[in-house]
Amino acid sequence: MTATETGADAQVPPAALSPQLTAGQRLRAILGGSSGNLVEWYDWFVYSAFAPYFSAQFFPSDDPLTSLLGTMATFAVGFFARPAGAWLMGLYADRAGRRTALTAAVALMCFGSLIIAVLPGYETIGIAAPILLVTARILQGLSVGGEYGASATYLSEMAGRKRRGFWSSFQFVTMVMGQLIALAILALLQTTLSDEVLRDWGWRIPFFIGAAMAVIVFWVRARMDESASFENSRARGEERARTMLLFLRHPRETVAIFLFTAGGSLAFYSYTTYMPKFLKGSGGLPDATATAISAGSLFVYLAALPLFGWISDHLGRRATLAFAFGGCALMTYPAMTALMNGPDPLAAFLIVSALVFVLSGYNSVSAVVKAELFPANVRALGVALPYGMAAAIFGGTAEMLALAFKKAGHETWFFVYVSAVLVMSLLVVLRLRESKTHSLILED
Repeated sequence: MTATETGADAQVPPAALSPQLTAGQRLRAILGGSSGNLVEWYDWFVYSAFAPYFSAQFFPSDDPLTSLLGTMATFAVGFFARPAGAWLMGLYADRAGRRTALTAAVALMCFGSLIIAVLPGYETIGIAAPILLVTARILQGLSVGGEYGASATYLSEMAGRKRRGFWSSFQFVTMVMGQLIALAILALLQTTLSDEVLRDWGWRIPFFIGAAMAVIVFWVRARMDESASFENSRARGEERARTMLLFLRHPRETVAIFLFTAGGSLAFYSYTTYMPKFLKGSGGLPDATATAISAGSLFVYLAALPLFGWISDHLGRRATLAFAFGGCALMTYPAMTALMNGPDPLAAFLIVSALVFVLSGYNSVSAVVKAELFPANVRALGVALPYGMAAAIFGGTAEMLALAFKKAGHETWFFVYVSAVLVMSLLVVLRLRESKTHSLILED
């Protein structure tokens, strides 16, 4: 393997190019990079959380489930824009810098959220309403697709070698925090506004909030430091990122990321964004109770992520990935079946919490594993593109498939599907090299 492929330079040791960061500098970089991630994912999840309230305005139908299916199909369209965003922003981050790409991504998300916040419904502008809604979701999909690769790369590069798993886990910590804020606003509006008001105009409030938060983060990100890995790669004159460079020189890593992201993304959206609807529609729980259970389980998730990140720094990334995929593959069918049979709220909370706790073994290290597998000159593209493709195909269709199986009268088939994909991801991980000991992030 050549020096260009590994990111190394035989003439200039990485340490000479990369001054040691202080704990304060490292912490500021992590907080700066992850704050935008929080806003990005808040905006992304708000759509799913409030979909039951605005679906009829854009997809009118006598059957509420049909309207919701239309809105969730639009949610999936946003996912299918993510590979394009991952490709474009990944190339941009590897060529212009991580900070520049992160700033552009949050600006795009702000614009998409603002469109949804002010968009008139079907009764006002007809077919243009769902078309513009789809357009806004495409913009958000491009943004989130680009955000993931640039954010995962930046946080992994700015974290120190000894605690890289712990610090990089904060990408998903802030992602879950964004979802928690979305659920908190949902719960607040459910208790302060009537159902009629929420369906009329109240659902627009969280989209305005997201657009305002994005403006603040745009200002913060424009003032972040660039990572040493990117600066060193540019100083060494390494080959600029190209799409074919990724597939020709790193095909094994690219395929592996796609395959193990498939299980992680599908399980994540099944256990989190779809869960409130599942608890309500299949478990028979009230809206507020279903929201509270999902929010409570996310606090468990939030605490588990840095724990498993810390464990990966000691036992390795592959061990936590195998624990997550193997455990979730075994648990999904019995857990979802129990939730479908209408358990009491406490039992439902414990079951959902167990699912997300085990899954955190994947989410805590997903960013750093992907970043450690690629050299600096193609790292953001390598992290983002296979992830975005897998998230679109498996994560983006999770809710739509779950609802379609339910409507067809075979809801448990979805549980089997999730378990099967998780088994596939487990088999891939067991053959993956240990990225902790073979990391291509050379700077400490």
